[in-house]
Order: sequence, then structure tokens, then C-alpha cells
Amino acid sequence: MATVRICVCGDEAVGKSSIITSLVKDTFISTKIQPVLPQVTLPPSIGTPENVTTTIVDTSALPQERANLNKEIRKSNVILLVYSDHYSYERVALFWMPHFRSLGVNVPVVLCANKSDLSGKVNTDQVVEEEMLPVMAEFKEIDSCIRTSAKEHHNINEVFFLCQKAVTDPIAPLFDSKESNLRPACVSALQRIFYLCDRDQDGYLSDTEIHDFQIKCFGKPLSQDDLDNIKQAIQKHSPNSVSERGIDQDGFVSLNKIFAEKGRHETIWIILRTFYYTDSLGLRDNFLHPQFDVPPYTSAELSPVGYRFFVDLFLLFDKDNDGGLNSSELSALFAPTPGLPDSWLDSAFPSSAVRNEAGHITLQGWLAQWSMTTFFSPATTLAYLAYLGFNPPDPRASTTTALHLTKSRKHRKRPTRVERNVLLAYILGSSGAGKSSLLDAFLSRPFSPTYHPTIKPRTAVNSVELPGGKQCTLILEELGELEPAILENQAKLAACDILVYAYDSSDPDSFAHISALRAQYNHLNDLPALYVALKADRDKSMQRGEVQPEDYTAGLGMNKPLHVSVTWASISELFVRIAEAAMWPATAFPKSEEGGAAIGLDRMSLYMALGATVCAGAAFFAIWRRVGKD
Repeated sequence: MATVRICVCGDEAVGKSSIITSLVKDTFISTKIQPVLPQVTLPPSIGTPENVTTTIVDTSALPQERANLNKEIRKSNVILLVYSDHYSYERVALFWMPHFRSLGVNVPVVLCANKSDLSGKVNTDQVVEEEMLPVMAEFKEIDSCIRTSAKEHHNINEVFFLCQKAVTDPIAPLFDSKESNLRPACVSALQRIFYLCDRDQDGYLSDTEIHDFQIKCFGKPLSQDDLDNIKQAIQKHSPNSVSERGIDQDGFVSLNKIFAEKGRHETIWIILRTFYYTDSLGLRDNFLHPQFDVPPYTSAELSPVGYRFFVDLFLLFDKDNDGGLNSSELSALFAPTPGLPDSWLDSAFPSSAVRNEAGHITLQGWLAQWSMTTFFSPATTLAYLAYLGFNPPDPRASTTTALHLTKSRKHRKRPTRVERNVLLAYILGSSGAGKSSLLDAFLSRPFSPTYHPTIKPRTAVNSVELPGGKQCTLILEELGELEPAILENQAKLAACDILVYAYDSSDPDSFAHISALRAQYNHLNDLPALYVALKADRDKSMQRGEVQPEDYTAGLGMNKPLHVSVTWASISELFVRIAEAAMWPATAFPKSEEGGAAIGLDRMSLYMALGATVCAGAAFFAIWRRVGKD
């Protein structure tokens, strides 16, 4: 917030103007001053919290000034309500607080008992107990209270500091004074902060973790005496929350409740803001969604730092060391987030990735799932990196360091390798061709002869090892009943690296769907493709179309269909072929269309050979001349 606007209200002659004058002049002005002072602006350099500008507005309680008073109340961020005797104190509850409510303002009120120098021997505790606490209990909008004396310059700076803090560090979003408890949103935020600071996820903040937390939030170490005092304070409120292992989550929340009860809510705000919380206790939007633009023909992938983070996260939460994350481990891992990403729920996670025999997501499947999420929605990955506590190597950097952009692949027909490690293949074919079984085989699932038609698009993601040992992530997507809509969507097709036309080699009508598809959507010719004959373990049938698949692909100048079966152990070779074709898309276009590129390569080779011959001849001639002269 750039400005704190304080409206000073109260009955006539309670000392409103004197308080303002005492602040500005730093001394009491005994001479008569004007009834209503002009607006005063304090620059950020004068000890204001959060480096804000403070504007102080004096008002009059006279009936003829009521319209101006109401206008200033509505414009304010905080109200300083001043009283000085029994009559003006009674007017706080009888007039002023109901009047504020009638105006519909929702701003904090700081209650100020001025002219404490006239109270004689009455101490502050007695005034607080008898006067202030009852009215604070009745009106929850009263944020704090204080005794002042403009004549003695007592608590003058402090009263305006309270007004500033009521705006910059409000207690209302944190603490319910009526219930004497932290508000649920505050508790949730603190629980997430505890999760992020509990580096070993043992349920306790060790002394080392507490020291790290102290440095991160307050920039200075915590002495052993201070740490012992904190533990003692927690034990008084929550005896079982402190042990040799450290402070548990309930103890951490109790500590912050103590801060709120003692009026140290600015400490809670420092903690919350260090972890990117806003005044409404939500995470900052620029923290969850930093700017990360993906240009056309490029894609987003996890960087090595991003991969390392998700590997460490998996290993940290695999408590039983079985190589998989069960439901309880996943719940614990996603505790500081809104839950599983929506895209994961849509893809029926964890069935979209590799699982172990118990059905739990493996590290291989976990990394592949995040690679797919980053490919389709980098914004989702960035948000979850923020939720899960990713810390970039450079503290000044953002979560975007966990991602990187691939090189553009606009010109797919060039005989060059695509510089990306995450590849998307659409599996196209007629119903019953075996597409779903192909996805199951990709995830190493056992073959099931039962036919289940695919209605919604289904994805499967896994890593594939290419010749030479290089790993890539391959996403296979079966389009289901949305196949026509997706094939008409240019943005969807632009994201696809290769089309896999699959048909049932034992069904005489299966290939007709592919030829009809290509005839209907001519733009599919602009994408690299592979033809796959599934169910090759069955008797091959002649297709009823005008052209057999082998002749069809030959007419296009493409390789013959690959005959495979998901029941064969060699099915894994198909996925390597798909990934290779996606990596080298020029190999998956009709050869007639590749002719230009091939001729270009031949010509370049010829020019390079001629150049080398000319250079060699020139060198030989120079040596011959030198030898002749000698």
C-alpha cells in the first residue's frame, strides 16, 4: 500500500489538533491553534512502517461540519478516535462507533485516551481494564487502544505508529478476538509455511530448521537463549508440542497465536510476507504465475534444476522406500497445494503414468507426469513449484528457472533433429483398432482382451530410451470422440510432433478409417506420420478399400506400415520408432515431398567435395612450385 490515510475523529476539545501538532512540531504548542488543522503528509523517511506515505486529516465534530467529516471518514484507511474525559468516553459507544457503522466503512479504529496528564494517579492498566477493553469487546473494528498526552508528548509517535500498523499489518485477517483464535486462513498459511520449513518432513522443526527460518524471515540469527524462551512459551500453551526432535506444527501455530495475543501481529505479517502471502492471505499472483511466454513452434520443458527438485520431492515423501508414492504419501506431498492439478484429474492420474505392482506412481512415472504437465501447461507447473516450495539457486530469480524453452521447430521438413525432449504423438484410428491397448502396453500394463470404447481423450506418458542411451519423454494421446474437433484445431495440431495412424490388421474395414480421415483433413499432410498395423499376432485380412495399406503408403512415398502386437515383447521397439520419427520429422514425411531437401543435401555434399578437391589441387600446385624452385 502506497499511502496510509488517518482520519482523526472525536468530540470537540478532546485534543485532536494538539496531538497532530505535537507529532509534527515534536513538542506541545501551548498557544491557541486553529480549530481544524490542514492535512498533514508524512513522507516514508520518517519512521513509517512498510515504507509508506502517511496522510493525517484533522476533523471537526460540529454539526455544521458533519458532511465534511463523513467524506473524510469514507476516504480514510484507518480512524484515530480520540476521547479525553468521561463524557467523550461515553460518546465513543453511544455515537461515534454507531456513526462509523452507519456510513458503511470497514476500516480499523485506534482508540486513544488523550490528556493522560490530567488523570492524576490513575495508571494505564486500570484505564485499559475499565474503559478500553469493554468498548473493544463491543466493537470488533477497534484494532488497538493507547493512552496519550499531547502536553507531555507521551505516546504521540506511538499512536500514529499504531494507526499505520493497523493498515499495513492488520490484526483482523489474522486473529478473531471474539473467539480468541487465529482465523482459519491464517492457520492454513502457517501450516503451509511449517511444511516448507520442515525440510526432512519428520513433522518437527529442528533447531537447525528454526535457525534457517529465523534467518529467512528476519535476517538475523536466533540466540540459544531466545530459542529456549520460545520453546518455554510454546510449552505453556501446548505442552506436547516441544520435544527433543523440535517443535511440531501445533506448536508453531501456537507460537504465532501468542504473537497475536500480545499485539505482535507485525511479526506474523513478516513471516507471511516472506513466504509471498498477500494481505488477504492468498499467495501473490506474480509468485504463482510469473511471466513465462512460450513463443509459437516452441515448447516448455523442465530444466535440470526443475528435474532435480521433483526427484528430491519424490524421494523425500517415499517414506516406505518402495519406489512408489501411495495415496497417503501423495496426500502429504500435496498438502501445501490446492490438491492434484486439474489436468491430472482429467487424465485419471496415476493411471496415465507408470506405476509399480501395487499401483503406486514410480519415480519414472512421476517425472514423466510433470514433463507432460509442463508441455501442456507450463503455468500449472510454475504454480505448483511455488506451492511446493521450489527455491531457485539464485535467490533473486523466480520459479521460471525450473523451466526452459525448446528451439523452434517451425520447419519440420528440414533434415535436422528437433531440439526437444518431450514429444507428443496423436494415435489415430478406427474404434476397436487397439489404440487403448497400445497405450496400456506403453505403460507396461498387462493386455486385456475386453473392449472398452474410449469416449474422452486419454493420455499415457513414459520415458523412452533412444539408440545411444539418450532419454526422452513421449506422450501418446488417444483422441476418443473428440477426434474430429481436435483434428480441426490448428493449435492442437501445432503442438503435435507426429501422427500415428493405427489400424487393426485382422479387421478388413479398419484401414478405411485412416484413408477417409486423410481425405477429409488435407492439412494432416503437413504433419509427420507413421503407419502401424496392430494385432499382428492374428491372421492378416485383406482390407476392403480400393488400395491395400502397403500400396497406400508406397503411393505416398512413405515406409510400409509397421506390423506389431501389444502381446509381443518387441512392442517397446515401436515406441522407440515413434520417438525417433518425432525427433527427426523429415524422415516421416512422404519422400516425394522430401525430394527438395534431399537434393539440397546432395548438392551441398557435391559443393563441399568440389571445394575440397580445388583446395587440395591448389595446395599440391603450390608445393610443386616450391620444390621446383629449390
